[in-house]
Amino acid sequence: MVGVLVRLKLRVLRNSLRGRQIAGMIVGGVFGLLAAALTIGIAVFPVPQARITVDLLTSVYAVWAAGWILAPIATGGGDDTLRPEHFSLLPIPRRRLAVGLLAASFVGVTALVSFLAFAGLIAYGVRLGVGAVFVGLVFTVLQLAFVVLLYRVVIAALGALLTSRKGKELGIVLVALTGLSGVGVNYAVNKIGPAIVNGQVPGFVNVMHILPSGWGTVAVHAAGEGAWGTVGGLFAAMVGLLAVLIAAWGALLARQVTTPSFQGASRTRAKAEGRRVRRGLLPLTPVGAVARKELHTWWRDARRRVALLSTLLIGVVVTVVPALSGGHSLLLPYFGVVVVLFACLQSGNLYGMDGSALWHTLVVPGAERADVRGRQLAWLLLVAPLGLVLTALLPGLLGRTSAYPWLFGLLPATLGAGAGLLMLQSVFLAFPLPDQRRSGSPWSSGGRPGCARVLLMFATMLLLLVGALPVVALCLAGLFTHLPVLQWLGVPAGIATGIGLAWWWGAIAQRRLATHGPELLALVRKER
Repeated sequence: MVGVLVRLKLRVLRNSLRGRQIAGMIVGGVFGLLAAALTIGIAVFPVPQARITVDLLTSVYAVWAAGWILAPIATGGGDDTLRPEHFSLLPIPRRRLAVGLLAASFVGVTALVSFLAFAGLIAYGVRLGVGAVFVGLVFTVLQLAFVVLLYRVVIAALGALLTSRKGKELGIVLVALTGLSGVGVNYAVNKIGPAIVNGQVPGFVNVMHILPSGWGTVAVHAAGEGAWGTVGGLFAAMVGLLAVLIAAWGALLARQVTTPSFQGASRTRAKAEGRRVRRGLLPLTPVGAVARKELHTWWRDARRRVALLSTLLIGVVVTVVPALSGGHSLLLPYFGVVVVLFACLQSGNLYGMDGSALWHTLVVPGAERADVRGRQLAWLLLVAPLGLVLTALLPGLLGRTSAYPWLFGLLPATLGAGAGLLMLQSVFLAFPLPDQRRSGSPWSSGGRPGCARVLLMFATMLLLLVGALPVVALCLAGLFTHLPVLQWLGVPAGIATGIGLAWWWGAIAQRRLATHGPELLALVRKER
């Protein structure tokens, strides 16, 4: 089974990778190799005290383990080339399937780069003797298996929690706490690293030694000192932990394959008056009907909830975390604009999320305009209020009132550009996603490499920055000439730019949907 699944994944990757995916894989691989080289450098660089290398390596490997969990949440997907649902009709025991899929998980750039990083244990063992080299080789494989299994178990568990209507609130809280761990990472980079070298944080270092991610480093160091009892104990503990993770993942696979993730919409009673009030907020037109449908979908679809939550988390990490960590707070007043920016980046695959439901639009003559404009309106109704509140309050609360001309110009420009770019991504750069009724995880991305999505985010960000250029130009001109009126002229310029880009890019998306609708449907229904 292991060989069959590994060959199957290799064949699928060979036949499915195309230009954007290959480019993203190459770029991600290059950055991963740089991080792995830095890790190996820590292992081989001679230091006055042996404990410094041990302390640094255990901390770095903890970051690698955290990255395996946080990266799929940040990029909206992971490695779903082979999904358990593909084998739901085959009489394969769950543990055998779990082991086979685990072996297939080692096929890919991410696992290869991680293996090179964990090979730092071998490099560290070279400094300590032949026995330490052998221990480093064994724990390199064990540590890689640990992070891959940990990633599989955590993502599957959170996915099962988020797709349950009753567990939705708890799942959102757990994901928020996971995402906000970026606060700790940022603090560790700025403060903990030098303190580890100077021996000022013994408590933190002890925790890093106790975590499973640090067992390999501790075992290699123990082998160098001849403490083979410690090596044997750590080896037994790691093997036992891997067995527990395999059993847990097998149970989660069984649930994912046998339990339908689609539980149906929750039934609630609402007063007729309340329904009339909600409907009165939107026009009684086809555009209003699409917008109303989209608002309901944003609330009920686990994938879209994750996208919205990721928007807030990334905004917090980019703007709030540096201020809380004792660094600069220049971006903090721009929190609202950053939220709008990342809301566009995280939401740009609407037709991929809908999948085969796109045919409802295609069979109605002339429905493309209402569909595009309704989706734009719904997105604006979700994002604009939060962005406006943050933009209006934060500069005043922080005493940065000079940022108001910039913010009131940038906010409408990015809102309009984001609404237009949202639809351009959805029609030109759509990619299929697994059916939520058969896939238990809202992070399931249909095998799309996360690095390719990161590249797409950067390209989208560049287009959004183009939309903000008129506002930035006017504000800079007013700043250098000491004419505040020029800065405030950025506000109407931002409003005009936002309206123009939303209308123009939306019209392009509308024409694309009308002329290439069947091709788009064929693309987004591949995973259905």
